[in-house]
Amino acid sequence: MSNFGGRLLYRSPILGVRSIMLMLALSFTGTAAAQTPLNLDVPFVPTRTEVVSRMLDMAQVGPSDFLIDLGSGDGRIPVAAVRDFGAKGAFGVDIDPDRVDEARASAQQEGVADKVRFEVQDLFKTDLSGASVISMYLLPDVNLKLRSAILGLAPGTRIVSHDFDMDDWESDAHADVGRSRVYFWVVPARVDGKWRVSGPDGEMTLDIAQSFQKFDGRAMRDGRDMGPVSGRLRGSDLRFDVGEGADARRYAGRVQGDAMVAVAAAEPGFTQGWRARRQ
Repeated sequence: MSNFGGRLLYRSPILGVRSIMLMLALSFTGTAAAQTPLNLDVPFVPTRTEVVSRMLDMAQVGPSDFLIDLGSGDGRIPVAAVRDFGAKGAFGVDIDPDRVDEARASAQQEGVADKVRFEVQDLFKTDLSGASVISMYLLPDVNLKLRSAILGLAPGTRIVSHDFDMDDWESDAHADVGRSRVYFWVVPARVDGKWRVSGPDGEMTLDIAQSFQKFDGRAMRDGRDMGPVSGRLRGSDLRFDVGEGADARRYAGRVQGDAMVAVAAAEPGFTQGWRARRQ
């Protein structure tokens, strides 16, 4: 963990170039400040080509995806999403007009200007609802400011971040690419609350507390404690156990608003033919 002037800059053991750039930027005021009229939340440091590819690969970007890149800099991530991964479209926002001009020129040069758009825009005021994938190379405090908006997006929206995580929202996957680290999340459905489950064994009630993509709670049937509930979400898909050890019943399903429905699991041993309704 690194601190600079009492401010947490990076939680990973890998100290990114962007952290070093920010330290330097904060160290030199006066002349430098006078020459920089923009109040940048994040200094511009380009993402290396191999990291861009790994980010888009981890997010499984494909023809059905629309990507939004927050703090898009010279535009290399949106351009690569369309040019190299076949995304149907991409949108990048940056507060620096020079970077946006550079990104537009890049999209034109690479022949993707009809599918990739860049705007000078505050990333905190950007509508993210149209994205199936969101990419970012920001800083820990900026990621945290965005986190609640990201968690409010449609379940299954994929998030990929260069170098910086989102604190106690554990990533679904991460990978090291040289000196960089890439983090990946899938926005989970909301399952906290009480659910009535109907299935081949009768009915039971689940009382669930959720923490990001993980949840736990208790199961009751006719006033009798059926044991603990523990599970995990990946977007709208979920798996959970009721009970412990060899006696635990396993469930695989999909969240559909205020309902859950059973889905077939690749492995044996999962309860079939169940449904649940939020109470």
